[in-house]
Amino acid sequence: MSDASDALVVLDKVNKHFGELHVLNDIDLTVARGEVIVVIGPSGSGKSTLCRAINRLETIDDGTITIDGQPLPQEGKALAHLRADVGMVFQAFNLFAHKTILENVTLGPIKVKKEPRKQAEQEAMALLERVGVANQAHKYPAQLSGGQQQRVAIARSLAMKPKVMLFDEPTSALDPEMINEVLDVMVALAREGMTMIVVTHEMGFARKAANRVVFMADGLIQEEAEPEEFFTNPQSERAKDFLSKILTH
Repeated sequence: MSDASDALVVLDKVNKHFGELHVLNDIDLTVARGEVIVVIGPSGSGKSTLCRAINRLETIDDGTITIDGQPLPQEGKALAHLRADVGMVFQAFNLFAHKTILENVTLGPIKVKKEPRKQAEQEAMALLERVGVANQAHKYPAQLSGGQQQRVAIARSLAMKPKVMLFDEPTSALDPEMINEVLDVMVALAREGMTMIVVTHEMGFARKAANRVVFMADGLIQEEAEPEEFFTNPQSERAKDFLSKILTH
């Protein structure tokens, strides 16, 4: 683990309840600049809530979350600025249906970052090229496949030049043949040094791109380790049980 000065995202004793359910239980997690963390675990283990808490889509009951040394703001302009620093890609693509692909990607830079349209469009085209959909720039989301739409959603997040990217099961709504085209983009991002926190069921991606695998169950981080170590030599009973169920197929 890198030294504290290199820490980009720090969760300290974070708790979250939904009614009686303790979905995040004293979570401590430090993500270093340039690190790729893959969060795995059974359904209902708190993975998505963890992801959503980091850009305050989900409030926490207690504990602290800091991004690049700054505590998460409560609301208002400071929160909008934070969200610009923290890119988020969901299961659903959340693109604006009535705007072209290019307009979807330039909207944030023009509206939030006040970039001149021409500059925003040039940067957007470069990003669409990077994710392999530049030739779709003037189409509307409904004209693209799910895999293409998800790659546009990644480009849209990157257009804000975030410090960290959060991915919440980005391939779970996709047809199997489209999953790899999205994972390939994510692997490339990881290799370019983007700090990433990825909640996923794609164990191949975890093996290929993660610096660390964080295994969650029952609202707790049960185990964290380098991928090879985690997949070949899990320490906790929960992790052994989980892996025996998913790696046998």
